[in-house]
Amino acid sequence: MLFTHTHRVCLLLLTAGAAFAQNAPEFEVASIKKADPLDTNAVMSGQMHMGMTIDAARVDIRSLSLTELLRIAYKVKTFQVSGPEWLNTERFDITAKMPAGASRDQAPAMLQALLADRFKITLHRSTTEQPVYALVVAKGGAKLKESPPDTDLSPADPAAPAPADGSAQVRAMATSNAKGVVTSSGPNGAAKLTTGADGMHIELIKMNTTGMLDLLGRFVDRPIVDMTELMGKYDLTLDVGMEDVLNLARASGINVPMRQSADPGRASEPGSSSIFAAIQQYGLKLEPRKAPLELLVIDHAERTPTEN
Repeated sequence: MLFTHTHRVCLLLLTAGAAFAQNAPEFEVASIKKADPLDTNAVMSGQMHMGMTIDAARVDIRSLSLTELLRIAYKVKTFQVSGPEWLNTERFDITAKMPAGASRDQAPAMLQALLADRFKITLHRSTTEQPVYALVVAKGGAKLKESPPDTDLSPADPAAPAPADGSAQVRAMATSNAKGVVTSSGPNGAAKLTTGADGMHIELIKMNTTGMLDLLGRFVDRPIVDMTELMGKYDLTLDVGMEDVLNLARASGINVPMRQSADPGRASEPGSSSIFAAIQQYGLKLEPRKAPLELLVIDHAERTPTEN
């Protein structure tokens, strides 16, 4: 049972959206429906897919929460979306067609209009000072291995950038194979997650700091802000303890019972995650600080979208 929970978490971890420009027309047609529940057999057989794919005029979104959809639509981090808890737990599938002449860079603005129309969303922005973790370089300097240049990549490489002419597909998708190994690729790098009895082994490939923060932030109790000034792409591996993996599953709405050996209060203790120790081998630290954060505050959202 523990094995299946952790594979679901891998898919939740690696679901990511791309960054796009705004000012766009609306989708020509769009269908929204509630996604099927996370299926253990589908995960184990490699049939579970989560994320966003844009292929020519077709936009295909699989099993994303409304929080994740808003993150893509408004180009914010997940922790910047503030609203009711169900925004994180209920998931949706969206299939849409962009109008003739539209570019994939316009898709998020179209998604904004679609969410406002179908979920009757109203929101406002607010900036408040909040507790955060600052990702900083330790005194001895960073010990990261920089990835080979992108020019060494073939177009089929999952970490390769899209051609400037826009001819390639845009993918930000997480999938699992028959052994339960979850892989993901997107604009900020690629990752592979493998679970075992003791926790999760994470391999990051050609990952920039934006991608690092997105993943690290899932394991800690505060938002993470980047203060490293690191501009490259890096290859690194991290090992995360099982209790952190299960805490993440609970926060994502998966019903995971507390293990008898676990300390119920540990998840709420600042700095208790094993991710703090995992990044120290690379000369990086997470330091508690306070910083102003812009929030996307959801004033109203319907739990069930209107008919297609």
